Amino acid sequence: MAAAAQPMASNSLADTVGQFNGGYYKIDHRDTNSVLWVTLQPNIPFYAQPGAMVSMSPEVTLKGKFKFSFKKMFTGGEMAQSTYTGPGEILFAPPIWGDIVPIELDGRTQWNVGKGGYLAMSHGVVKETKSQGLGKAMFSGEGLFVHRISGVGVIFVTSLGAIVQRHLRQDEQWIVDNGHLVAWNCPYTIERAGGGIMSGMHAGEGLVCRFTGPGTVYIQTRNPEALSEWIASHTSTSSS
Repeated sequence: MAAAAQPMASNSLADTVGQFNGGYYKIDHRDTNSVLWVTLQPNIPFYAQPGAMVSMSPEVTLKGKFKFSFKKMFTGGEMAQSTYTGPGEILFAPPIWGDIVPIELDGRTQWNVGKGGYLAMSHGVVKETKSQGLGKAMFSGEGLFVHRISGVGVIFVTSLGAIVQRHLRQDEQWIVDNGHLVAWNCPYTIERAGGGIMSGMHAGEGLVCRFTGPGTVYIQTRNPEALSEWIASHTSTSSS
């Protein structure tokens, strides 16, 4: 008798589960269609990017806060946030296909999150928008401002494509293309991988970030600017 056929192994990532003060979470449908489930205890707040909520139980209280200021308008600071208060369950998702990764904050280590990387965070996390300095901003691919994250709790970052995590030992170095940064907690310098500065600025190529450990770097497997250019080129071709 012939042996029974074996089921094909699944390549999907396992669900990620965890807890924070006042609630717990689950990330499933990884790694390019990820969603974040959050369950909150009574009177526990939780924060997310506006528009990230997919659904929620009716017991959850939702408040959107809008703070207008000319400073934030010109510096790129966020002027809105959504606050959810338990009890209840909320389902979040990023605006485009990608993964979601939780970063645990212990009150000692500060993280940087690139533009577009922030999705949500628990109460106790402090998120500030800080300038990188003009030179580093021009060449890092992260814009003039990044999120500086501190405090105690969990922050959830998202990506375009899958997320790759790299732990660096003391003095170990890792070079990342400027358009693939998601989050990091170690210093870096900007280098030109090849070609002239102007050609690198125009094409988005030849500019890399050299990280030095100890620390951790999260990168995304797809480049938003490259995707935008790919869509534009195919749209132009189909419309001509």
